[in-house]
Amino acid sequence: MSTERITHLIGGAPWTGVSERTSKVYNPATGEVTGELDLASAATVDEVVKVAHDASKAWAQTSLSKRTQVLFAFRELVNQRKEQIAALITAEHGKVLSDAVGEVTRGLEVIEFACGIPHLLKGGFSEGVSTKVDVYSIRQPLGVCAVISPFNFPAMVPMWFVPIAVACGNSVVIKPSEKDPSAANAMAELWKEAGLPDGVVNVVHGDKEAVDRLLEHPDIKSVSFVGSTPIAKYVYENGTKNGKRVQALGGAKNHMVVLPDADLDLAADAAVNAGFGSAGERCMAISALVAVEPIADELVGKIKERMATLKTGDGTRGCDMGPLVTGPHRDKVTGYVAAGVESGAELVVDGRDGEFDGAADGFWLGPTLFDKVTPEMSIYTDEIFGPVLSVVRLPSYDAALDLVNSNPYGNGTAIFTNDGGAARRFQNEVEVGMVGINVPIPVPMAYYSFGGWKNSLFGDTHAHGMEGVHFFTRGKVVTSRWLDPSHGGLNLGFPTHD
Repeated sequence: MSTERITHLIGGAPWTGVSERTSKVYNPATGEVTGELDLASAATVDEVVKVAHDASKAWAQTSLSKRTQVLFAFRELVNQRKEQIAALITAEHGKVLSDAVGEVTRGLEVIEFACGIPHLLKGGFSEGVSTKVDVYSIRQPLGVCAVISPFNFPAMVPMWFVPIAVACGNSVVIKPSEKDPSAANAMAELWKEAGLPDGVVNVVHGDKEAVDRLLEHPDIKSVSFVGSTPIAKYVYENGTKNGKRVQALGGAKNHMVVLPDADLDLAADAAVNAGFGSAGERCMAISALVAVEPIADELVGKIKERMATLKTGDGTRGCDMGPLVTGPHRDKVTGYVAAGVESGAELVVDGRDGEFDGAADGFWLGPTLFDKVTPEMSIYTDEIFGPVLSVVRLPSYDAALDLVNSNPYGNGTAIFTNDGGAARRFQNEVEVGMVGINVPIPVPMAYYSFGGWKNSLFGDTHAHGMEGVHFFTRGKVVTSRWLDPSHGGLNLGFPTHD
């Protein structure tokens, strides 16, 4: 199989330099190397940022009408090409095609939200605050914004940030994950096709050297990051130290609480869907199921039955679950499975022994279920980021709430119940940023904002929604007084805005 060279996109064109360092890109379903990725040096990052900085000046002065036209055109192109983008995701990440299409579709929601930017950027106006004095507020772009995105959503996460940043009048430098970089390049090419001026959206590939340079570069005004908590904290601390706005979304340990009155068939379906979709490589995956007794035996049995119907294999073949993203990551997750057995948890379904519809060298691990997990076990305390679901048995609602609230993460949680009072109490008392009631993965729509609490978020601003618009703009308040009115000439044509 031929190996493709994957390189940076700068000013609307592929980079023509020679990289001193490269990284291999794999097909997780076969284990084969499919790409050789150029890794940026600090000097290459500087080159990209200069192009973005130069482009940002003209783009910031471009009318809202013209910006919106580009956004609408981009939305149509993404919608037309979503199957092609999904195929790139499956080829490099491993998630099944239907899941990859779903990822692109959720990203489209943010583009559609950003198409309303003329309304979203409206300020306030107060007439006559003093004699012939008016006060009004406006929001203006920041300049060059960096987006550092993770491997698990190579299309959707950049779409959480880039469309809003661009709509607000900024230029963007995207640094995708080295594991699955091609989707970011494809999206950048669609921006160009949509009519976005060259240099407004750029892609630089790299590792820690590229990230560090983005965090310290004086022309980078904001950094948006999604990834593990240790790296999110690193990005936040180093970005803010260098005077940048930072929204750094970290890891999670999402709990699904099932009360005794819940519909256990619905809960079992939800646990399997949310625990094993995308091989558990989601920051909103359910990894800890809290069964409030006396339902645990029945619920675990229903989950086991459903797991027996799942097919793991190559994401292009109609399977339910694909491989993990890399061999080392698969080995890390299987290490947690071994640790769970050693610590005394009951291994109900062992994904290491499954049959896989794919090449022998693929990065395989099937859905795995543990029961009778206790809070001190590593399979409970750590974010595994794989298809491992742990069942914790507790005696009461209060014990379940205390468990969720004592966890250092606060990204997402869910409760399954038919008791409206219990659900309302849970949404009020739980210390988590996103809550689902009989919904296992409570990812909000684009016009609300995405983000957690505690160690799942560093910074004060969540992704997309109005918080995203405010993150990518600066507020300004103007106090004005005009002593003499002035008049223009005659023009009977219909007024237009360009």
